[in-house]
Amino acid sequence: MALQIVFIIVSLFVLGSAWVVVTNRNLFHAALAMMATFLGVAAMYVLLDAGILAVAQLLVYIGAISILVIFAIMMTRRLMQTTESAFNAQWQGALVASVVLFGIILVVYLSLFANEGFRQATAGAPDVGGNVLQSSVTQLGVALVSPDLYVIPFELASILLLAALIGSILIARPEKEEE
Repeated sequence: MALQIVFIIVSLFVLGSAWVVVTNRNLFHAALAMMATFLGVAAMYVLLDAGILAVAQLLVYIGAISILVIFAIMMTRRLMQTTESAFNAQWQGALVASVVLFGIILVVYLSLFANEGFRQATAGAPDVGGNVLQSSVTQLGVALVSPDLYVIPFELASILLLAALIGSILIARPEKEEE
C-alpha cells in the first residue's frame, strides 16, 4: 500500500511538472520543469525496480539534454526579450482536452482491468525474476567495456560529445573587438 501511495505522489509530481512545461511561456522555467519531469520519470523507474533505466534517465535526459536546453536558452536570452504573458492564453481549451483525454484513458484502463478475460489471458505469462534483471545488467556492463563488443562505439560517442561541447564553448565565447 505504501508503494502505491509513493507511486501516486510521484505520478502527480510528474503530471504537475509536465503541465508547467507545456503551459509556461518562460522557456527557462519550462526547462527547469522539464528537468523535474525527467527526475520524476527516473523515480518511477526506481519504483519499477529498473535501476539501470533510472540512471540512464538521470545521465542522458537530466545530465545532457536538459542542460543542453538550458545552455541554449541562456546563450540566446538576449534575443528573447519579451513582454508577453507568462502563461498560454488558451489554457482553458487545453484543460478541457486533457480532462477528456484522461477520461478516455481511465475508461479504457477500467474496461481492460475490470474484464476477467484480461486476467485469464495474462495468468499464464512467466514471472520475470530478479535474476533475469541482474543478469541483463551484468551482460550490458560487460558488453560496454569488452574490447570485442561496444567499447569502440562507446568511445566514439564520447569523442563526439566532447567535440560538441568544445564547439558550443567556441560559439558562446564573445568575439574580441579589433583595435
